[in-house]
Amino acid sequence: MSNFIRTAYVYGDSFWEFYNSQTKQVQDKIDWVIGLVRTLRIVLEKFFKHLECTDGLYEMRVKVGSDIYRIFCLFDKGQLVILLNGFQKKTDKAPRQEIERAERLKKQYHGDKEK
Repeated sequence: MSNFIRTAYVYGDSFWEFYNSQTKQVQDKIDWVIGLVRTLRIVLEKFFKHLECTDGLYEMRVKVGSDIYRIFCLFDKGQLVILLNGFQKKTDKAPRQEIERAERLKKQYHGDKEK
């Protein structure tokens, strides 16, 4: 029997390009936060939050020391979390270009699903 409430799935290469460019310490923390999202029914906003300025995008929130990282994702069929892209956050707001990239990936994901 599995302890997972949700399944995480990576769409495309953007997430892996981001993930593989990080240090082992950052990768471990990303894995830990993904584990929280997969196993906890209610995930604290500190780690997982809906992006108010978007339609259906969420961000996983990772902090290692003073460095902050974000991974954009979406839900599909309720319990499937689709990881889209990630970046290191250097300002208070998520960069518009990263949100637009996630929106494009979300649209591609839904387009590919319909094929």
